[in-house]
Amino acid sequence: MKKVYLVADNITSPLGATTAQNFEHLVNDVTGVRQHNDKAISDERFFASLFEKGYFQTDKCWTKFEHLVIASLTEILYGVDKNISDKKTVLIISTTKGNISLLETEEPSPELDARIALHTSAKKIARHFGFVNEPLVISHACISGLAAMITGMRLIQSGQYDHVVVAGADVISKFVLSGFQSFQAVSPGLCKPFDANRDGINLGEGAATVILSAEKTDGETIELASGAVSNDANHISGPSRTGEELYFAIDKTMKGAGLQAGDIDFISAHGTATIYNDEMEAKAVTLAGLQDVPLNSLKGFYGHTLGASGLIEAIVSAQSLKQNIIIPTKGFSKQGDANRVNVCSQLISKPLNSCLKIASGFGGCNAAIILTKSQQDIS
Repeated sequence: MKKVYLVADNITSPLGATTAQNFEHLVNDVTGVRQHNDKAISDERFFASLFEKGYFQTDKCWTKFEHLVIASLTEILYGVDKNISDKKTVLIISTTKGNISLLETEEPSPELDARIALHTSAKKIARHFGFVNEPLVISHACISGLAAMITGMRLIQSGQYDHVVVAGADVISKFVLSGFQSFQAVSPGLCKPFDANRDGINLGEGAATVILSAEKTDGETIELASGAVSNDANHISGPSRTGEELYFAIDKTMKGAGLQAGDIDFISAHGTATIYNDEMEAKAVTLAGLQDVPLNSLKGFYGHTLGASGLIEAIVSAQSLKQNIIIPTKGFSKQGDANRVNVCSQLISKPLNSCLKIASGFGGCNAAIILTKSQQDIS
């Protein structure tokens, strides 16, 4: 089967406009999460990672969501030797909410219905950059970013495409935040993934793009070795109580990569800092025999960036492999799960070759991927 490589990447977030800027801030324990008092989003003060108000351009042609996707794509495509007008190249966009915030500012109409449709944004963005193939949209709750990477991997392995550009983004609006507030799932302070005193999520804005390719570039390259998706079939918002379904995705992914538990150097967890999500992930990790493997959550740095979270965290994981550094879990201080997992509480520097990235979302969806240094780079 064809190998699939991550040949270029970008993270655009409140921590920076490039992957390098973002990773530098993570290494230095800088978070984008802070308290906000914005009545346009919430009547109450809230903690989130948001762009400064002047960041989004006032352009009637592009919405905030589209502007964010374009910013990330522009940064990654500049100077990259990949012909995006090639028939063997396709664009995939991952998001959970897209332009849903337009419901707050526009009058209902057929035109608004068309404008909110995710395929409308995808086609506009694809035309803007000159992609010739119809873009694909993956909107699968909070696993959207990982599901998009897995889809891209399979398209390359099938021989349908040689290069897949995967971009993900979401912005935070009153509509989005109020939904999580209605679940009483939003923390009144900085979130605490996997901690005994965790009390909910922080939300975040961000975008990320990765180019997947069948062609290995010069220098150190990260391989997308395997990936799988599963579903709890349990509840529309609550995760499985057993962790067995996420474990199924983990197990299938590890078998697909030909790896054992002892081959995984660290785990990038979803780690939303809600009671049930973190407990379920800890159970799944334990079922996989990975409870002693260093594990982190990046939600204390970025908040939960929804459709961008899987991409952002996968790119950070790839950088961790390249730089042999595991980022700690900001907000964590004391084990809070019955199934004790090895949560990183400080920066770890050691040789790294492989990473398991996992995610879960509403509707009981789960996803897992494995990133590895290419064997040539390891040897």
